[in-house]
Amino acid sequence: MTKTNFLNDEFNEDGEEEADFIDEIDDFDENLNKDDEGDDFLNNEHDIADGEDDGYEGEEDGGGEYSDKDEDGDSEDTVTINKSKVVLVKKLLENMKENNEKLSQLLSGCISAKDEERISIGQMSDDTFSDNNKDGDRAGEGRIVEGVFDGENMIGPDGKQYSVPANYASKSKLIEGDILKLTITSSGTFVYKQIGPIERKSIIGTLEQDDNSNYYVRFNGNKWRVLTASVTYYKGRPGDEVVILVPKSGQSNWAAVDNIVRNS
Repeated sequence: MTKTNFLNDEFNEDGEEEADFIDEIDDFDENLNKDDEGDDFLNNEHDIADGEDDGYEGEEDGGGEYSDKDEDGDSEDTVTINKSKVVLVKKLLENMKENNEKLSQLLSGCISAKDEERISIGQMSDDTFSDNNKDGDRAGEGRIVEGVFDGENMIGPDGKQYSVPANYASKSKLIEGDILKLTITSSGTFVYKQIGPIERKSIIGTLEQDDNSNYYVRFNGNKWRVLTASVTYYKGRPGDEVVILVPKSGQSNWAAVDNIVRNS
């Protein structure tokens, strides 16, 4: 082998060794990059886990901090839900109140105040009053019945007539349509109270008496029956001028004696 060939062979061997060394370096760099990618993935996993534990802080819709937990680690979701429920319930109550007022306004134009009073009492059953007053019975207050005065008696919600003392009716100047409350005590005593007087108007008429000793007051072709107790209280006689009270609207058969002007 010549010297030149020996040098060439040595150069070739050195070149091959250098190439092999460079390839090994490239393989090491490639493996190192893979390891770095694995570390980045693990770091990302750790960041996500930390985000779940500690909450996410950042800008959302223009900024601000968002956190599911407060500084003490307590959840604030319950407080937010409760406040929402309170607001919703308040709005529902306001809507119910407004609807009830509208219904009341619609119904108010259908009947008069007088008819409303009579219907509200007359259509209630006696069982309703009994149920409402069970506690009163146990307490010794007695049974309470509400009804409408017809000029002589009180008509209960069941249609029953309850006798009203003539002296009480005369003194209280009761007229047809007045609402009364009757308390029947445990001893059977009747105690009346006027709770719903209707509107009245005054009329001056002439006192009359029929063959059955019943008293009437006549005015412009109309006549009203009056209680004998009222006439005797004022010592009235046929032909006397009588001031009576009658319902302001509607017709009535009875009147209350307000005063009597005796003829000399």
